[in-house]
Formats: sequence, C-alpha cells, structure tokens
Amino acid sequence: MNNENPLPGTPPAPAAPGDEAAPGAPGSGEAICPECNGTGQRDDGSPCPSCEGSGKIIQGIGGG
Repeated sequence: MNNENPLPGTPPAPAAPGDEAAPGAPGSGEAICPECNGTGQRDDGSPCPSCEGSGKIIQGIGGG
C-alpha cells in the first residue's frame, strides 16, 4: 500500500485490514505495523496480513 504523494485526481490506495482509518482521513497518520514490527513479513516469510506487506498501517493520531 503506497499512500505517499498520490497523483492528483487518483483515488487513494484501499485500506489494509490493520488500518484504523481510511488513507488520508483527517486525524490519521501512518504508523509501524504492530503485527510485523514494520518488516511487512511474518516469521515464515509470507506477507503480513495486517499491513498487506507494506510494514505500515493507518491509525488515529492525537484527539481529545
């Protein structure tokens, strides 16, 4: 999943199963995937199902 610098007029990448918010949603940001610790892989070498192999998830930040 690559949500960095999308081309104007193109939709953002779909959310990964571990995402807590839609890409680009206000009050959200990228974080290291807690399931794979940012590697994008499971111990057996297969892609992490939470981040779909990117090593990043979208989560809520800040708030009150």
